[in-house]
Amino acid sequence: MALIIDKKILLPVNTQSLISRTHNLLQDYLAISKFKVVAMLVLTAWVGLALAPDVGRGMAVQFISLLGIGLLSAAAAVINHVVDSEIDSKMARTRHRPVAKGCLSKTHALSFAAVIGVAGFIMLMVWANTLTAILTLFALVGYAFVYTSFLKRATPQNIVIGGLAGAMPPLLGWVSETNQMAAAPWLLVMIIFTWTPPHFWALAIARKSDYERAKIPMLPVTHGIDFCKTCVVAYSVLLAVVCVLPYLIGMSGLIYLIGACVLNAVFIYKAVKLKIAGNDETAMDLFRFSIIHLMVLFVILFIDKWLPL
Repeated sequence: MALIIDKKILLPVNTQSLISRTHNLLQDYLAISKFKVVAMLVLTAWVGLALAPDVGRGMAVQFISLLGIGLLSAAAAVINHVVDSEIDSKMARTRHRPVAKGCLSKTHALSFAAVIGVAGFIMLMVWANTLTAILTLFALVGYAFVYTSFLKRATPQNIVIGGLAGAMPPLLGWVSETNQMAAAPWLLVMIIFTWTPPHFWALAIARKSDYERAKIPMLPVTHGIDFCKTCVVAYSVLLAVVCVLPYLIGMSGLIYLIGACVLNAVFIYKAVKLKIAGNDETAMDLFRFSIIHLMVLFVILFIDKWLPL
C-alpha cells in the first residue's frame, strides 16, 4: 500500500524500483536508437517530402511514412551499436553506450532492431510505396552493414563512401510522396553527402587517440591531423558550392540562398580557423556547428518553400 506523507504519495519500494528500471531501460533503448541523429534524418526526409510535388496525400499518411523512415533509421543505428560494441568499449566517447557497457545484451538489441525495422518497413509498404520501402531498406543495409562492418574498418575514406547511406532521407521523403525518382531530391542528398566528411573529420581530429586505440583507420589517424584539416577546408568550400545548386536550378529562392551563404560562410570560417590554429576544442566547435548548420539549412529550405521571394 502506498503511503501519503505531507500530501505526497510514496510508492512501495518495489514499485519505485520497477519504475526506475523501466525508465533506465527506455533510456537505453533511446540511446542505441540514436534518437537525436534519427530526428535529424527525419527532419531532412520531411523537407524532401515538403518540396515534392503535391499529390494530395493526407498529413496522417505523410506522418506514418516519416515514422517508417525513422524506425528503419533507428534499426540501422541499433545494429551499428551491436556491431561496434567492442570498438565502443575502447573509446572514451562511446564506452558508456548501453551495449558496450553491458546494460543491454546484443540479443535484446538485435531483437529490438528487428521489431522496429519490420514495423517501419510495413508502414512504408502500406502507407507510402514499395520504392520507398526498398530504398530505405537499402540505406539501412548500407549504413549498418556495408559502412559499419566493412568500410569503417577498411579505409580512411570510410566516411566519404559510407556517407551516401546517411544522406538518403531527403530522397526517401520525396519518393514517399511521389513514388518516383527525380533529379531535385538528389541535390539534397548531395548536400548531406558533402557535409558528412567535414562533420565527422572534425570529430575524428578531436578524438584521434580514441580511434587509434580502437584501430579504426580514420583520416587523421592514417594521414595525420594537418592533412585532415586541409581536407576539412576543401570539403567546406565544396559544400558551399553544392548548397547553392538548389537556388541555381530554381528549386529554392532568395531566402534559402541568403541563409545558405551565411551558414556556409561561418562553416568555412570555422574550418579555416581549425586549419590555422586548431586544437581539440576548435575541432569540437566545428563539429557542433556542423549539426546546427545542417538542421538550420533544411529548415530554411522548408521556410523558403512557403515564403518565396
